Amino acid sequence: MLIYTKQSVPMLSVQPKGKQKGCAGCNRKIKDRYLLKALDKYWHEDCLKCACCDCRLGEVGSTLYTKANLILCRRDYLRLFGTTGNCAACSKLIPAFEMVMRARDNVYHLDCFTFQICNAVLKWPLAQTS
Repeated sequence: MLIYTKQSVPMLSVQPKGKQKGCAGCNRKIKDRYLLKALDKYWHEDCLKCACCDCRLGEVGSTLYTKANLILCRRDYLRLFGTTGNCAACSKLIPAFEMVMRARDNVYHLDCFTFQICNAVLKWPLAQTS
């Protein structure tokens, strides 16, 4: 059974009180001023990386994903484990990593999300009319 976890990655500006923490990635003491805490462990900024693309997870956002003993960025998690579906308007495949529009239980490509009467594409952000 594969378990998926979405975790927040807070950056701590100072070492927690007490002795220096060991890095879960390299097992060395963290002497840096800044460190990351994820999966209930402490990490050097350079050691908490995506298992696929090697990006530093502290730099790409405040969220990481774990599944099948992998630590992943959002993009690679969706690429590897995301579900694909079909657009409710055109019935073509929507890859898991693609941005979509949702309305109730329907999912649409951005370009397929149109007004029914005039077929104008709804673009974001919505412009306010005065």
